[in-house]
Amino acid sequence: MISLTEKAVTKVKQQLTKRDKGLGVRIGVKTTGCSGLAYVLEYVDTALDSDIKVDCDGCTVFVDQKSSPYLQGMSIDYVRNGLNEGFEFKNPNARDHCGCGESFRV
Repeated sequence: MISLTEKAVTKVKQQLTKRDKGLGVRIGVKTTGCSGLAYVLEYVDTALDSDIKVDCDGCTVFVDQKSSPYLQGMSIDYVRNGLNEGFEFKNPNARDHCGCGESFRV
């Protein structure tokens, strides 16, 4: 369903250690932006019964069921470009991205 690169797994584990709590990360989508959908990534302290759990090299990714169809086959990486760094979403379902890169369309 969803995969994380080694760099992304390392970053998530570092953040969970820094927070001193958490079960993993939740990925979902929300309606917003120029193209319609945007990714939401948050750290999870309590899992929901409706979450789909995916193990990625010892890092748990929680996906809400409503977002699942939009995220099938997606890969998450952690990248650095100059002074900027962050998670990068590679989604085979995204047909288009807005100019600012904050939202996508399926």
